[in-house]
Amino acid sequence: MALRSKAHSRSLNKKRPIEHNGLYPYLARFLDWGQVIEQVSKDTTRRRDSALRRFIEWCDERDIHQPQDITLPLLERYQRHLFYSRKRDGEPLSASSQATMLGSVKVFFKWLTRERYILSNPASEMQLPKAGKRLPAVVLHQTEVETLLNQPDLNTPEGIRDRALLELLYSTGIRRMELCNLTMYDIDPRRQAILIKAGKGNKDRMVPLGDRALAWIEKYLNEVHPLLITAQYRQHLFLTDYGEPFSRGVLSVHVRKLLDKAGIDKPGSCHLLRHACATHMLENGADIRYIQALLGHDDLNSTQIYTQVSIEKLKEIHAATHPAKLKTKTNEQGEETLALLATLEWEAEQENEYTEITRH
Repeated sequence: MALRSKAHSRSLNKKRPIEHNGLYPYLARFLDWGQVIEQVSKDTTRRRDSALRRFIEWCDERDIHQPQDITLPLLERYQRHLFYSRKRDGEPLSASSQATMLGSVKVFFKWLTRERYILSNPASEMQLPKAGKRLPAVVLHQTEVETLLNQPDLNTPEGIRDRALLELLYSTGIRRMELCNLTMYDIDPRRQAILIKAGKGNKDRMVPLGDRALAWIEKYLNEVHPLLITAQYRQHLFLTDYGEPFSRGVLSVHVRKLLDKAGIDKPGSCHLLRHACATHMLENGADIRYIQALLGHDDLNSTQIYTQVSIEKLKEIHAATHPAKLKTKTNEQGEETLALLATLEWEAEQENEYTEITRH
């Protein structure tokens, strides 16, 4: 049973009521079409739903109730509205966040046109903000990573779980969404690898798991997991003190607390370990293509340099370059390396923007 128990009170979704607006039925049909026909991920569906609800609320405030009433100038007004909007902390929406919200609007009106609900697409000529890719602002040094890994109290079940969780994040560069979705059966000790199912882009991939990370995961599964499991979530790999799977938000807060405990004041959470995994392997001489395969990137800056590699070759590169095992070597960063790091920073922004958009 779980180490702790809590009352499972579920707060109601406090979105503004937009069901009375004439645009709402189209939204419901569009989301259903995306799931059934496009077969987009749950994340994409949630992102579209949140972004379009925000748009419909804006339309409702201006007494706009039908898709036929929406024109390109009106959409450009909404785009200016987003540009001048502010988040809860008073900061403006980033170009990436604006582009994500407006991208959902463009897809929505493309669907309305295809389904013949409107005669022409007013969003076809709408230009989205360009979100440039920047290099990671901060990267954890290897000594900082080791300090972080040593923070959990290994005399407690929670500490063993946290050590296994951190080792997995650092060893594989896994995304927080992918870690939250892992089950016990995705770990393959014989092949020393993990299967990441329905990762970014709804794709599966097999990635190597270092010796040290595997040892901690096996210790966690043998000694701690039986204490955490509940009947409902028996198969999930990482469980909270309450016996529930980690959500993305809870995981980020949890890792952030461990970073603070380690005295690491660099901004970020789970993605810091993804950055560190890629950067440290590059510094140790790993080929950029294998880093791409490990992280699940199809391409970098639209340059098709990704090649399919076998799990055995990827394990060989991982074992030779991951600093959890070997000392650092130097590696000259070329354009492809810089592109990889920029992509990682862009991913981190996307994670933050997803949280901000769906929080609305």
